Amino acid sequence: MIPLIYGKENSFLIVKKIVLDKKTKRHLENLGILVGSQINLITSYNGDVILKVKDGRLAISKNLATKIFVE
Repeated sequence: MIPLIYGKENSFLIVKKIVLDKKTKRHLENLGILVGSQINLITSYNGDVILKVKDGRLAISKNLATKIFVE
C-alpha cells in the first residue's frame, strides 16, 4: 500500500485507504474515489496527479494525493 503520488503513470490502481476528514472524504466519494474503487493514474507532476475515474478526469493536489493509499 503506497500513497497515490508514488503510483506508476498510466496504471490502474485500487484505492485501499483514505485518510481525510469526513467532509473531504465524502466529496471524493461523490467524485468516484472510494475504498475499493479502481482508478487510472494518468500522469503525475510535482506530486499533483491527474486521474481517470469512471468516465471523467480529475486533478488532485499533492496534499490530497499523499492521503489516498492505493495498491
